[in-house]
Amino acid sequence: MKLTRASDYAIRGVVYMSMQPEGAIIVIPEVAREMDVPVGFLARIFQSLSRAGIVISHRGKKGGYSMARKPVDVSLCNVIEAVEGDIKLNLCLDGYNACDRMGFCAIRKELETVQEDLIASLQKTNFADLAVEEQAHRDSL
Repeated sequence: MKLTRASDYAIRGVVYMSMQPEGAIIVIPEVAREMDVPVGFLARIFQSLSRAGIVISHRGKKGGYSMARKPVDVSLCNVIEAVEGDIKLNLCLDGYNACDRMGFCAIRKELETVQEDLIASLQKTNFADLAVEEQAHRDSL
């Protein structure tokens, strides 16, 4: 399994937003420059983050984005799912009859366990902690 670039850029963007003072409105070009992400792609990603209630879009001359929630209340899982949709390791875990073996497949049970563990781990990781780590790294340079 591999995260898409959209997820990677979304995570970077939310980390940067989480490093800002509460209520700060930040423009996409600043986030893109600071986190080494293409501006146009990041703008589309932030629209998805806005629809998911992770960031708030502010229009007008002093427009940009701010965090919709405190970084401690936003998990890696929230951001990945905002961009990718629900995390499903295999089609058979999508909740519908994608395979004739679903009722007795041992592989499905194992994948379901792995998926649950992955989601739980992603839900435990919040952006307040990631922002602290990012800032510590920047301070050490």
